Amino acid sequence: MQPIEQKAMSPKLIQKLDDAAIIAVLIVDEVKHAVPLAKALLKGGVDSIELTLRTPAALDAAKAIKKEVPEITLGFGTVLTIDQVKAVVEVGADFAVSPGCNPKIIAEARRQGLDFAPGIMTPTDIEIAVEQGCRILKFFPAQTSGGMKHLESMSAPYNHLGLKFIPLGGCSLENAGSYLQSPLITAIGGTWIAKRSLIQSEDWETITNNAKEIRTLINQIQGK
Repeated sequence: MQPIEQKAMSPKLIQKLDDAAIIAVLIVDEVKHAVPLAKALLKGGVDSIELTLRTPAALDAAKAIKKEVPEITLGFGTVLTIDQVKAVVEVGADFAVSPGCNPKIIAEARRQGLDFAPGIMTPTDIEIAVEQGCRILKFFPAQTSGGMKHLESMSAPYNHLGLKFIPLGGCSLENAGSYLQSPLITAIGGTWIAKRSLIQSEDWETITNNAKEIRTLINQIQGK
């Protein structure tokens, strides 16, 4: 199987995620939290985020971040419908991901010029994604489906295609190294950096410290 020429994620965005190595996965309930949250993450060295479309505030939060903290690479998660693809493009998303691998959503993202990584957990998922031109895939849920051991076994028949993965679901500071040391991984996604409860309580200092911890680990792994 050969990937089709048109890619679902641009080389420029892939390079950004490679350099970042971490994507903070965020559930934002109030728009007022968006900018201080983004600044807290940036202060700690995390400049790539995934705003999940699980709350009514997500799109407006994104608009605030794009305006006030443009240094942030802004992604969306839980993108499940064609209308949601159009909505995140309208607010200026840099990329989007989904928990599953829906060809209709991938095709719409490509039509809209949106860098997109579908969710995969099986070889069948991978083949559907590759057929749609995807090169970067979200491995979800990572830990409960077997972590790196599962990913290495599952992806082996496709290694010649140069696929890379973003594990989400159960990633933590404790297991981040096992993922980030693998050449299969472009970045990991994590909710632990800015848990919903930390955002709601406006504990920006703890969020910054969590960001600093993972950035320190990444720098060690990358030899910086």
